[in-house]
Amino acid sequence: MLAELDEMRRRAEATRAEAVHEESRAENDKDTRGLEASYLARGQAERVAELTAGVQLLRHMDLPDFTDESPIAIGALVDVESELGVHHYLVAPAGGGTRVKAEEREIQLLTPTAPLGRALIGTRTGDTVELRLRGALRELEVISVR
Repeated sequence: MLAELDEMRRRAEATRAEAVHEESRAENDKDTRGLEASYLARGQAERVAELTAGVQLLRHMDLPDFTDESPIAIGALVDVESELGVHHYLVAPAGGGTRVKAEEREIQLLTPTAPLGRALIGTRTGDTVELRLRGALRELEVISVR
C-alpha cells in the first residue's frame, strides 16, 4: 500500500504540473485540455488523500486477540476454504485488496464493506457462508480465526 501511495503521489504531482503548465491553457472555447487535466489532478489528489488516510488507519489499528470461538471482526486473521482452495485474509479498516506476504503465505486485506467482508463479519470457525462471486454461488467455510 505504501508503494501504491508513493506512485500515486508522483502521478498526482505530474498531473497537477501539467494542469497548470502554460501549454495547457485553452486556445479557444472548444479547447478543454487544461480543464480535463485539472479534473484528473483533482481526482488523483483525492485518491492520495484516501490512501494516506488508509495507511494511518492501518498503522494505528488495534490487533485484538482472537480465538476460534471469537466472531470475526476488524483485526482478525481469517482462513477461508472453498472449492478454489484456502485463502488467508486480514480484516482491516482500509486497504482492501492489498496483498502482503507474511508467515510464508499471501494474506489479502479485506474490509468489512467488501461483499466477502460483510459475509464474514460475525461468523466463527466452522461457519459457512454463501456468496455470489463472478456470477457463481460459492460456499466458503471459515477454517480458523486468529
